[in-house]
Amino acid sequence: MSRWPDRRILDLLGIEVPILQAPMAGATGSAMAIAVAEAGGLGALPCAMLTGEQVRQEVSTFRQACPGRPLNLNFFCHTPPAPDAAAGQRWKQALEPYYRELGADFDAPTPVSNRAPFDEQSCQLVEQVRPEVVSFHFGLPSAAHLQRVKATGAKVLSSATTVEEAVWLQGHGCDAIIAMGAEAGGHRGMFLSEDITTQIGTFALVPQVVDAVGLPVIAAGGIADHRGLVAALALGACAVQIGTAYLFSPEAKVSPAHRQALDTAPASDTAMTNLFTGRPARGINNRIMRELGPMSALAPRFPLAGGALMPLRAITDPQGDSAFSNLWAGQALRLGRHEAAAVLTREIAARALAVVGV
Repeated sequence: MSRWPDRRILDLLGIEVPILQAPMAGATGSAMAIAVAEAGGLGALPCAMLTGEQVRQEVSTFRQACPGRPLNLNFFCHTPPAPDAAAGQRWKQALEPYYRELGADFDAPTPVSNRAPFDEQSCQLVEQVRPEVVSFHFGLPSAAHLQRVKATGAKVLSSATTVEEAVWLQGHGCDAIIAMGAEAGGHRGMFLSEDITTQIGTFALVPQVVDAVGLPVIAAGGIADHRGLVAALALGACAVQIGTAYLFSPEAKVSPAHRQALDTAPASDTAMTNLFTGRPARGINNRIMRELGPMSALAPRFPLAGGALMPLRAITDPQGDSAFSNLWAGQALRLGRHEAAAVLTREIAARALAVVGV
């Protein structure tokens, strides 16, 4: 497919169709990345929950299956919070009724929930495996680390949830910007503010980001079929990043309970919540979100909030009960279809090109 009217992202990233797979930590791996890459899009591996050896193995699997295809490695750029035992105890006390109900040991030490930020080891890993693309969530790493990433030849992407964040990313070395609207599932990429009232919709955000920066813009959030791609291109984006729609594919690594929720929840039944990790993220409403409210000032800072939920999940998850588990999904979930990731990618691209191709 060579008739796309705007080839900036295609040429920058070395892909054939303007579709990027969202790197959804815990839900995607090399199988998903391979499928999307084989269809001409950009496959991605989420690295925040993987060890270095796991990343190397996943990259090796991708390289063997897709020689010559570009690959995106994604990392988080949060600052680990300072220990705050009092905050952790207040959060656990808010959950105590659930511990009593389920018979979980409230007095046992609270497990630690963690996500690895981009650090020296991550930088060395990038230098070793040399992905064509490196993307970041929650801003960018230190200038020294970013310089080393770019020295490998990798193109750098990061998510902006506001125009101000997009301008900041342009000024700090990004090659392209992912404009992430409020419709998107999973963690918000916000990093200049913690105020969720700053978060606006994709199709209000994209044209404003396009006008504010000189870099290629990738639209993300609420895009699940060819109509979303066509609309994003019309607003000035060069490509789209798709997440929730890929969760319906057989390559997605989601639990049976998560799949059931994806299949049955109405599009109106998602909300931004900080209960599961301490950062705002969009997911399908479940029991704890409804009973505590999706946002709580008691939730410890990212990524520590999940620790106190682990003993509850250890009891409910094996029963197929998602009452205390995150069910990440965006507002376009009802557009999802049970199709292989490669089939979905090709179909979206072909139908969009039929509309916009020149």
